[in-house]
Parts: sequence; structure tokens; C-alpha cells
Amino acid sequence: MAVSTLISMSLFALAASLSPGPVNLVGVSSGARFGVRVGCYFVTGATLGFIALFLLIGFGLHQIVGLIPQLMEYIKWAGVAFLLYVSLQLIRDSGELSDRGKTTAPTPWLGAVMQWLNPKAWLASIAGIAAYTHQAEASAVWVFAGIYLVVCWLSLMAWVLLGAWMSDWLSSPRRIRVLNRMLALGLVLSCFAIFY
Repeated sequence: MAVSTLISMSLFALAASLSPGPVNLVGVSSGARFGVRVGCYFVTGATLGFIALFLLIGFGLHQIVGLIPQLMEYIKWAGVAFLLYVSLQLIRDSGELSDRGKTTAPTPWLGAVMQWLNPKAWLASIAGIAAYTHQAEASAVWVFAGIYLVVCWLSLMAWVLLGAWMSDWLSSPRRIRVLNRMLALGLVLSCFAIFY
């Protein structure tokens, strides 16, 4: 495989992974609220969930999506419902630091499920497979998945680190509530972006 193709795959993965989206926003919240260690678990789950989705699409699921166009519509609606649920959880969070033990931190499973219900992840996978693998050639899919594994994990961790960096500023419940509501609004707006 040509070096130029590897660079192109890497840049595609970086643009898709680093751009704001639902998983990135939950990563910021996780880093701010629970720290880098807990955020790392969420990021690992989200990355592995994405890679599983990417590989399945690369090895044939994209053909099923092509045969059943309504499938993407169902995925969009399930994704919107899930994102609205996560938004509601952010809005309901009191922001009280004493609630830290009572508030559930984002888990690796949540990260993985978010990727499977995230139309951005589906579209990035389908577009990447179509653009950089000749007829979903197995070796190219595996190489691209390996690149995505590293780039996606590092990109999501950057969002967690941003949240952790902001945690000193977020030392008051009021500021945490403001951040959570801004992130919830971002998730709700991303629901609109899914359809337009």
C-alpha cells in the first residue's frame, strides 16, 4: 500500500474522529466530571465499538445497507432517541460535586453503544471504506481499521483531556450545570444535523 494512501487514510480518520460529535461531547463531560482515568475507559469502549462497526461495514454490512435503504433511516431514529436520552441525563445532573459517587460515569459499554447508534460513525465508516479500500479488499480494510484504532482513540482522548483541563474551572455546581446544559444542547443540535 502506498504511503500517500496511508497518509490519506490517517487524515480522513483524524477529520472524522476529531470533529465534534456526540461521543466527543460525552468525552468532554466525562473528563470534566470524572477525570482522565474514567474517561479513558469510556474512550476505549467507544473506540473498540467503532472499530467493530467499521470492520463489519468493511466486510459486507455496507452491501446490506445498500440493499435495505430504510436501515439507515432506522439507525438515524434510534441514534436520535439515544442522543436525546443522553442529553436528558446531562440536563438532569445537579452539578453537585458531592453527587460524584451517586452519578454514573460513562462506561465503556456506553461508548461502544453510542458508536453503533451514531449516524456519524456509520457514515464515516461507509465513506472511508468506499474511498480507500478497493471493493472492500480485506488487507486494506484491516490496515485502515488499524489506523482508525489509533487515531480514534487519541482524538477522543483529546476531548477527555480538554474536559479534565476544564475541571478546575468547573469547581462549582453552577458551572458544571452550565457545561452540562451546553453539552446537552450540542447533542440536541447534532440530532438536527443528522437529518439535514
